[in-house]
Amino acid sequence: MSEHSVAVWSDYICPFCRIGQARAEWMREQFGAEVTWLAYDLHPEYPPEGIPRAELHARYGEGMHDAMKARFEQQGLTYNPPPEVVPNTRLAQQLTELARSRGLGAQMHERLMDAYWDEARNIGDIDELRALAAEVGIDDPDVAWSDPVYLERVVASTAQAHSIGVTGVPGFLLDRRLLVLGAQPQELFVQAFEQLDGDE
Repeated sequence: MSEHSVAVWSDYICPFCRIGQARAEWMREQFGAEVTWLAYDLHPEYPPEGIPRAELHARYGEGMHDAMKARFEQQGLTYNPPPEVVPNTRLAQQLTELARSRGLGAQMHERLMDAYWDEARNIGDIDELRALAAEVGIDDPDVAWSDPVYLERVVASTAQAHSIGVTGVPGFLLDRRLLVLGAQPQELFVQAFEQLDGDE
């Protein structure tokens, strides 16, 4: 089976991006897809300290937590985000861009996702980020926040996503040709790859 490329725009605090992570891993195994994770700043309006999770529940209804937890469990995932805060992820995204420049982007992305969804860690907190960076092998994480190039990369990646029609995340660009928005069922991706193979 031919190898495919999958570029995925995502943000760590987006629950559908966590499900999308599982989809991307399945595409890697099923289709030999080469997956690249790209930055998407979903909530740039959040203050640096994030927002209270209660505010999110008020916006979407109290049933949101239970519904998402059930959906995660159906996918074999743990739904355990930090109970008090929904962080601003810009610092985390900048850290991933630094990791990408060191060849550790995929590892940093995975570690941050696990920390947030499985371990209830506040990935908007700079000390948490320093600890997570060290686990991945980055001993100078503050460069991510002191050198403006990493913020520029996050902003540019988000702008690129908007320019090709990514209105929500996760946004999957298959073989640089076909855009699929959202954590769609596996069957839809099978059909998408069949369509791409047929177009060649």
